[in-house]
Formats: sequence, structure tokens, C-alpha cells
Amino acid sequence: MLNHTIYPATNQSKKWVTFIHGAGGSSSIWFNQVRFFKNYFNILLIDLSGHGKSAPAPEGTVYTFDKIIDDLVDVLDQNKIEKSHFVGISLGSILIQKMLFKHENRVEKIGLGGAILNLNLQSRILMLLGKLTQSILPFIWIYTFFAYVIMPYKNHRKSRALFIREAKRISQNEFRRWYKLTDKILPLLNKIRGCQAATPVLYIMGKQDYMFLPYVKKIVKKHAASSLIILSDSGHVVNIDQPKAFNTSLLSFLLSEKE
Repeated sequence: MLNHTIYPATNQSKKWVTFIHGAGGSSSIWFNQVRFFKNYFNILLIDLSGHGKSAPAPEGTVYTFDKIIDDLVDVLDQNKIEKSHFVGISLGSILIQKMLFKHENRVEKIGLGGAILNLNLQSRILMLLGKLTQSILPFIWIYTFFAYVIMPYKNHRKSRALFIREAKRISQNEFRRWYKLTDKILPLLNKIRGCQAATPVLYIMGKQDYMFLPYVKKIVKKHAASSLIILSDSGHVVNIDQPKAFNTSLLSFLLSEKE
């Protein structure tokens, strides 16, 4: 069972919000959201396998997107959570949208920050470099380089440092196992872009998220259930760069009635 933490709603709400972090991170990245959203919802924070306080999967286990989703659903079942809002950042955004394919009935609304819907040339080159160097370089060097490319500006310093700090807790072997997922990511993103789910989705993107924002803009124009808010002075990890604006925008969306 994945490590997870529950924060009961202070207003005794029956509604849930489940937060899913990105690759190399942990549930600790949601500290600004926990303090805010527990006033309105029950909160479930989950650490992915080998991240945060979750133990790695048994040796020999091959990580697949289906297995990761099964692990997340196991946590919901263990806590008798039939339905939840889901909020994700970066890789977490991919996992939540993947979850819609098999478990749409468990998902109420979706809020995605730093959402990944496609990979531009630069990000594909980064993935290739990581694949070529992971056997000869310490993974934290690779991860740190990625962090500076994806979050390059001074105002990204806090989010960049937090993700690098959390990534240091992951072993080299665990990094390699997770990195193998990159071979499957493009077909999955193609499927996500081609699927128009009825579940409402709000994308909250940083204006400086230059790698991924252009693709989100295109999808929002095509998917009727999707909407987009762009926050200035923010990059990829928008919930840390602009926590107040992220929280208030997301809350308004989650509390609004479905159209």
C-alpha cells in the first residue's frame, strides 16, 4: 500500500480532494494546498512508489501506467473513498487523466497544474539524453539538469529547490525503473489528447511554462469540458510559484456546479 495521509475537512464536508505529485517529488509539495483546502474538503495525499515515504515496489516489478493507477485506486478503496476530486502536477497530471480510461466513475472534477499533454522537441531531446546517460551519471545530476531546463527563471527557485531536495531521497535503481516509463509516455499522451471525457478539467498553468503551455492551449480549444487559467510570474510548478492564485482559482472551480 502506498504511503498516504488524510486531513479531515474542518467543515465536516463529505467531499474529497486527492492530490498526486510529479516524478521525483512527494506529497510534501502540497503544503500550501493542505492548509487551504482542508477548510472545504477532506484531503488525501499520496506518495507514489519509491517517492516520499512510500516504499519502492518489490524488486523485479516493472512500473507501468496501469500498475500505478491500480496502486492509487487501492488507496481509495482502503479508505472507502468512492469518488473524489483529483488534483495533479506534472506527471501527476498524466496519471489522473490516465485514470479516466478505467475509473471515470471515481473522478468528480480534475484540477491540473503544469499539465503535460505533449512533448516538444526540447523535452524529447531531454528524455533521450536522460536515457543515454542514466547508466553512467548519478541520477540526481540528470534530475537537477532537467529541473533547471524546465524551471529556468529566478522566480522558479523555490519550486526547483524543493523538487531537487525531494528527488535526493530516491535511489539510483528506483530512478531507472521510473525512467523506463518515458518509453510509453508519447502513446499515452496521444490517447489523452484524442479522448474527450465528460469530466470537467481545469488547467492552471504558469505563463512561463514554455514547454507545456502551448499544447494545453490547443487542447482546451478542442475539449468542451476543459478550461484554462494562466498565472503570470509562474512556471511549471504553479502551485508553489503562485499558491494563493492557484488555490483560489481551483477552489472556485471545485465548488462550482457542473454544467
